Amino acid sequence: MRRGGLIAYPTDSAYALGCHIGDKLALDRIRALRQLDKDHNFTLMCRDLSELANYARVDNAAFRLIKSHTPGPYTFILNATAEVPRRLKHPKRKTLGLRVPENNIALALLEELREPMMTSSLILPGDTIPLTDPYDIRETLEHQLELVIDGGFCGMEPTTVVDLTGDEPVVTRQGCGDSSGF
Repeated sequence: MRRGGLIAYPTDSAYALGCHIGDKLALDRIRALRQLDKDHNFTLMCRDLSELANYARVDNAAFRLIKSHTPGPYTFILNATAEVPRRLKHPKRKTLGLRVPENNIALALLEELREPMMTSSLILPGDTIPLTDPYDIRETLEHQLELVIDGGFCGMEPTTVVDLTGDEPVVTRQGCGDSSGF
């Protein structure tokens, strides 16, 4: 990943694509692979909440809400800080998704990197759910990825996405995370 590689890896919700946070070419590869437009919100996968303040502006209420739901299958849309490269932010809203997984493989990968990873759910064009079987991922994408980490079946629902940029939390995608606390 540090040399531009693109990987598929398991999370606590589904398989995801990941690349180095500063790698524009790898990010472009994710966009092409998933056929995403320029308005797609990418997510920074973080080891823990200590990394949050470097990348997002979070008030006390939002921090408490995030803390009570992490680690877990949630992506929180937050206002990005100036530290975040422009290409990672939503072009109009200047927002970014942040998440802390509850998956030992994803956490070990983040620990090895010692920094957040740029990530996106592994949902291919025309599909409504992420790929779930590492064998199928390897068969389908082996020439487009440098690595598929086999963590077995890890689920087929993406994260629940919660927008925390307004006055009240708004669930913008119901996924496998319980949204009743928002």
